[in-house]
Amino acid sequence: MTRAAGPADVAAVVRLEQELFGPDAWSEPQVREELLGARRRSWVALAGPAPGRVVGYAVTLRSGDVADLQRIGVDPAHRRRGLARALLAGAVDAAAADGAVRLLLEVSAGNAAAIGFYAAVGFAPIARRRRYYRDGSDALVMERPLRS
Repeated sequence: MTRAAGPADVAAVVRLEQELFGPDAWSEPQVREELLGARRRSWVALAGPAPGRVVGYAVTLRSGDVADLQRIGVDPAHRRRGLARALLAGAVDAAAADGAVRLLLEVSAGNAAAIGFYAAVGFAPIARRRRYYRDGSDALVMERPLRS
């Protein structure tokens, strides 16, 4: 199950950030801004009995007719269950409803699994950002049109 993220989700997302992104993790103030800030939309994926434990999240930022997928992450113990796909579907639907005509994201050029996932849901590479990540690795910029 997914739902819109709120203030009560900040601590859980901070924990997931640290687990998933290590030195590139957002700080607590960054998580709060990304989940709750202006022009942003955010969702969490839940597991377990109601109200459920946060096991994934996604954040988009809209600027004009473009939305950026700022982050998407799922607890490794809960992967391959459709949670990332559900979170991304929410991001796509909300971006289109907000008037965006395309959704952009950056992904590590070395992350073949993520690149394959994004390609399978309609994203295509449009650019490469050299030495984008803290470890010096490149990022692929991928785009998904939201209107035909």
